[in-house]
Amino acid sequence: MMRVIEIGEPGGPEVLRTAERDVPHPGHGQILLKIAYAGVNRPDALQRAGMYAPPLKASDLPGLEASGEVAAVGPGVDDLAVGDAVCALLPGGGYAEYAVTPAAHCLPVPEGLDLKQAACLPETFFTVWSNVFQRGGLQAGERFLCHGGSSGIGTTAIQLARHFGARVFATAGSADKCARCTELGAERAINYREEDFVEVLRAEGGADLILDMVGGDYIKRNVKALADEGRLVQIAFLSGPKADLNFAEVMTRRLTITGSTLRPQSDLAKARIAGELRRDVWPLLSAGIVAPVMDSEFPLEEAAAAHARMEASDHIGKIVLKV
Repeated sequence: MMRVIEIGEPGGPEVLRTAERDVPHPGHGQILLKIAYAGVNRPDALQRAGMYAPPLKASDLPGLEASGEVAAVGPGVDDLAVGDAVCALLPGGGYAEYAVTPAAHCLPVPEGLDLKQAACLPETFFTVWSNVFQRGGLQAGERFLCHGGSSGIGTTAIQLARHFGARVFATAGSADKCARCTELGAERAINYREEDFVEVLRAEGGADLILDMVGGDYIKRNVKALADEGRLVQIAFLSGPKADLNFAEVMTRRLTITGSTLRPQSDLAKARIAGELRRDVWPLLSAGIVAPVMDSEFPLEEAAAAHARMEASDHIGKIVLKV
């Protein structure tokens, strides 16, 4: 048996509860991970609220990333062994002592990082790499605007975009958060409570790429902030998925509006992302060129408090659960 955190019913953080379940068994191509730390992410809160159902055959427990040791390997796994220290992208089930996941979605703990830091990597780095670089096609010299610059996604996107030669702009909601964004490599951090990011970016010639998780009225404003032939990549909708938008501007200025979510993608697609991360990003982590930004740690049993902190938006960087 293992300790887990279940979602009792759709609702606020208080619906998270401690329970016991059977330890799962790895299937073909899977490993069983003995979890040391689990990352806390916005999709976990959406699932808890009843707004983000897990994929078929995935665990109904929240938790999309974790770190720990390989406890068992299923048939067909020959590149990982019991005892290997890894971090892993999970289809669900991270708020527990054990979870199963495809071996191809595991990556080694980068040299110089501990398991706590490694738990913060998979969901964030998979999301940023696939949306900013694969889907968004960010190139050196381009102007990149990242909303939510002080979030786990934002702090990762700023560092990677800066390393690969982009001019980075970020929005955040306080002076402290803006200062952290500039420390991480943003050329300009915009306090959205005091400044209009549209005006700032238009004065610079417009953004070539925008990464947005806000949605709502930001969608129309993002279009205004884009340079001609710019790209908008949407990864979440904290302010809602609907907007009144004049698509004539999209056509005449040759703009691209796209987006994705990570969890519903195929195992093969996620494995391909993992392969590119191992090749192009993991050496940067081992060399200390980029690093996860840590906010706070909570015991597994205090997952509700971790969710409350995340939803208050007072955090900078990643929140983890110690299992």
